[in-house]
Amino acid sequence: MTAVTISRVERTFGAVHAVAGVSIDIRPGELFTLLGPSGCGKTTLLRMVAGFCDLDQGSIAFGDRRIDTLPPHRRNTGMVFQNYAIFPNLTVAGNVAYGLKARGVAGADIQRRVGRALELVHLDGYGERQPFQLSGGQLQRVALARALVIEPDVLLLDEPLSNLDAQLRLDMRREIRTLQQTLGITAIYVTHDQEEALAISDRIAVMRAGRLEQVGAPAAIYRTPATPFVAEFLGATNLLTGTVEALDGAHLLVAALGRRFRVPAAAVPTGSAVSFSLRPEALIPVEPGHPWATVTGEIAAAEHLGALLRLDVRLGDGPPLRVAMLDDGAVAPAPGRPITLAYDPARITVFAP
Repeated sequence: MTAVTISRVERTFGAVHAVAGVSIDIRPGELFTLLGPSGCGKTTLLRMVAGFCDLDQGSIAFGDRRIDTLPPHRRNTGMVFQNYAIFPNLTVAGNVAYGLKARGVAGADIQRRVGRALELVHLDGYGERQPFQLSGGQLQRVALARALVIEPDVLLLDEPLSNLDAQLRLDMRREIRTLQQTLGITAIYVTHDQEEALAISDRIAVMRAGRLEQVGAPAAIYRTPATPFVAEFLGATNLLTGTVEALDGAHLLVAALGRRFRVPAAAVPTGSAVSFSLRPEALIPVEPGHPWATVTGEIAAAEHLGALLRLDVRLGDGPPLRVAMLDDGAVAPAPGRPITLAYDPARITVFAP
């Protein structure tokens, strides 16, 4: 297993600072995800690790070996692309064997390693098929086998599931995660899909405009976002801005949307503006008079999504609160009905002004 050290890496394209002084330590055997919106620099950073894009500044090392000065074929990385990059004139086995032949591996060894790689991705017996005979999911498995057959130090995956339909994406992400853990290989995974990142990653780096917003375990980033951008990008949230009215023990009382919210105490003086994040699932419909911290409002809209019920609850002026809950039939989600919502102040994240 190989550690990856990215140190103060920078890359500009004209006036655009695509990657701006990024430093990341990726642990051996870790599936590390670069997550962010289009244009944030995540693919550029991955391509710099692969050797397809030069660094303006900084360095990249695999273990104790600096690799950013080496050509791509000497870095021993396996790359899985968004568009599969399958050679249409080669069989499945020919595609998987391509990297081994380029490295001068002996024919008998090629056959053995190709067979093992296809078995790993559940395509044993498909070696003589042509690419046009395969589904999108099977083509992605061929691309994954081709990346793994060379026994790379680091596996690089650039939006590998974006061309697949919803159910196949779920299946393939589980397969990729299981395979990565089984092999114990270090992997860097690029995606803009928050759910995908949360589901498969050991750690996530959220990027914005070429910089790191936050690095951490999926649950930690989701529960305690470092910035309003992270809170909004990583899942749904209610991002509110209010005025600090008082300090009440371990909580601040913050006026927002015509209500008073209890939020964790912070070094913010009375009268200051403060923003905070409250996840939709942290709001629980209760009867009036509930002992928890509560706010009252009326239902503005409701969506039934199978087992889930999503509500928009209007408190006062401004956007409604978003609420997400299991649809157990206890709430009659008729627009205009009054509703009381309870929440745990500890589940609110306060951002410094």
